[in-house]
Amino acid sequence: MKIQSRLTSLDDEQMSDAQRAVLKDILSGPRGNLDGPFLAWIHSPELADHAQRLGAFCRYHTQLSLRLTELAILATASWWRSQAEWQIHEPIAREAGVSADIIESLRTGKAPDFSAADESLVYRVARELYDTRRVSDELYRDAVDGLGEVAVVELVGVLGYYALVAMTLNVFEVRRGEAPLPFSEPAA
Repeated sequence: MKIQSRLTSLDDEQMSDAQRAVLKDILSGPRGNLDGPFLAWIHSPELADHAQRLGAFCRYHTQLSLRLTELAILATASWWRSQAEWQIHEPIAREAGVSADIIESLRTGKAPDFSAADESLVYRVARELYDTRRVSDELYRDAVDGLGEVAVVELVGVLGYYALVAMTLNVFEVRRGEAPLPFSEPAA
């Protein structure tokens, strides 16, 4: 899929040895492509290396199920109105079991109607953290009781990492192909 951005294109001749090394790590890892924020981060190979390792943990190795991780990612993409993040993760979330109604509610900025308690907790933590920059004592207790303390720590990591992804994609206007954008762009 063609990826567009406002970044300078890099080809093999322009890349440093450090960029080539981190590109090799990214391409040989679970992602297998230079999609999303890596298009930007490869310009700073040290950032790309650290970020791709953190991202691999957040996406593939937390105590959260893929369904809950993808829900957290879509909540983040929605809050940041991150076009490419949504385009990349919406089909993954759907495949992982996030319902079409929840996905559409998130895309349109409406509070979803959850039937699963764990999904509700993930959304409530994400929303309260993004809206207030804190999590209340009551919600914290509910989240730890419902998800476990380690999973709550990891959920905050997932939200933070994907906020970094969203900011990167927004600043560098990363777009995937010619597909319609999921969010309207703010007026300039």
